[in-house]
Amino acid sequence: MAEEKTKTVDDLRVLIVIPAYNEEENILDVVRTVEAAGYDYVVINDGSNDDTARICRENGINFVDLSQNLGIGGAVQTGHLYALQHDYDVDIQIDGDGQHDISYVPRLLEKIREGYGLVIGSRFVERTRGFQSTAMRRAGINWLKGCIKRHSGLTVTDATSGFRASGRKAIELFAEHYPVDYPEPESIVYAHNHGVSVCEVPVVMRERQGGKSSISPLKGAYYMIKVTLAIAIESMNK
Repeated sequence: MAEEKTKTVDDLRVLIVIPAYNEEENILDVVRTVEAAGYDYVVINDGSNDDTARICRENGINFVDLSQNLGIGGAVQTGHLYALQHDYDVDIQIDGDGQHDISYVPRLLEKIREGYGLVIGSRFVERTRGFQSTAMRRAGINWLKGCIKRHSGLTVTDATSGFRASGRKAIELFAEHYPVDYPEPESIVYAHNHGVSVCEVPVVMRERQGGKSSISPLKGAYYMIKVTLAIAIESMNK
């Protein structure tokens, strides 16, 4: 693991968390972009079976190498644990596939400074530019928007977004418990139920820069059923 070089952003200790599973085509470019922006970061290599770990090792990338694939929930929770153990005020999750633009991080941090505990970067607040996903996935995202609204009262336009900032309270909460499988929508309701204020900010996203998504049509169907039930169950745990 590379030596940590802590940088503060207006007195906030900020960590970029990059979960990565089989991202050999993208991870070096993503990390170099984060480094150029001057942020601390950690890559969570989620048991990849390609050359992701080798690329991280050979290029001096700061990374945690999980011995087996935990899934996105386990990888993200590992990032929150890392942030907590290293005393960061904010951690910001970005995908390892190059979809998320690091230049939007200040926009997320602005809302953290305003007092929000979980800030989600949404491509649907302003539908003017960038990658809007496929029609089928947009339909699923709209369905989840309705589920979250019905069970929590929150309006979240991009519940599946993996571009999000967590303040200290959310870091502590998620380090203790984080949903598994497809955690993003469920974690929003979980955070809300535990007193974490949630908001969205508009961002522009790109298409995946290489490789392929792990979510197939069959997994997508499972995703919708599982997450819908998880949101309903979580809403009963207030």
